[in-house]
Amino acid sequence: MSGLKEFQSVESILKKNLLGEEYEKIRQILYGRPVVNLEIPSIPKNFDIQAYSIPCPEEQLRKPRLVRVGLFQHQIPLPAPSKVQDMKEAMFKMAREALDAAAAMNVNVFCFQEAWNMPFAFCTREKYPWCEYAESAQNGPTTTFLQKIAEQHNMVIISPILERDEINSDTLWNAAVVIDNHGDYLGKHRKNHIPRVGDFNESTYYFEGNTGHPVFQTEFGKVAINICYGRHHPLNWLAFELNGAEIVFNPSATVGDLSEPLWGIECRNAAIANGYFTCAINRVGTEVFENEFTSGNGKPAHKDFGHFYGSSYVAAPNGSRTPGLSRINNGLLVVEIDLNMCRQVKDHWGFQMTQRLDMYADLLSKVLAPDFKPQIIKK
Repeated sequence: MSGLKEFQSVESILKKNLLGEEYEKIRQILYGRPVVNLEIPSIPKNFDIQAYSIPCPEEQLRKPRLVRVGLFQHQIPLPAPSKVQDMKEAMFKMAREALDAAAAMNVNVFCFQEAWNMPFAFCTREKYPWCEYAESAQNGPTTTFLQKIAEQHNMVIISPILERDEINSDTLWNAAVVIDNHGDYLGKHRKNHIPRVGDFNESTYYFEGNTGHPVFQTEFGKVAINICYGRHHPLNWLAFELNGAEIVFNPSATVGDLSEPLWGIECRNAAIANGYFTCAINRVGTEVFENEFTSGNGKPAHKDFGHFYGSSYVAAPNGSRTPGLSRINNGLLVVEIDLNMCRQVKDHWGFQMTQRLDMYADLLSKVLAPDFKPQIIKK
């Protein structure tokens, strides 16, 4: 879509061009069972807010386990080449406003987009000044800043950053820090799958993560983080389910020409297949850098790598999903979910009961052997 004016959202186009009853039928096919609009209080803000509840049948023995998640997508507040300290201060100001708005809407678990506190400079292959954004996951300025807010608002905060491991040779990682609602550092997860596609040359900065598939037990449920490119790998989603996740966040930074047709499918499919809620968060805007870089595709060098299309959404294990946020504007998505739905859907569909992990494990062990031969039967 380079050179074209970006449109607001798929949902807005459908609603504008279809009649009421026709729209509702199409909406149900595309998005599953209807969600309910939540009231949005009057909040001073510089971003859009959408708020929904995903209905869940009440049970006789278990009380509802209601949780409100908050997803924040945004453009960088200053041009990409701005001074690092100026960018960080502007990011913190914007984050504070988003977190205060989320608190006003009683959000329990809040997640930022991938590498939220810096330009997404990993396409450039330049090391400086971008490596200066890297910081300690446990003691860095971003974590310290967010710990105070998490405690103030009784809110779990997931903060994806560029991590510098000062204990282990100053190596860099793409990581997500989890801060609990008391302001304590709960842990981190490092990105399992690193893209080598298009302009996403991230292995110039960090390699595949070494933290496995951790699930973080919080007062608001068991949460996990599947960072960006990991959403293309079904077994990555499965591993979080096997470790007991109830909500899996997918903080991302991905552009339209590369991945937009996949965006609405992958996280929703993961929710269905694994019986948990998924929260897809994507960056917004176009980031322009000082120096040109190439894509290795024979086309001219360029200073940006496309439009981050936002469209953040939440999907439920029953296949329903919320509308997406804007493709062009900063936005906060607040969604109330009932974690009881995870078990209800597993009971209904029986995917976990009928899967054949023993069979898959046997095949995977054979595939890893150097003398593996595919099971192909032919005449």
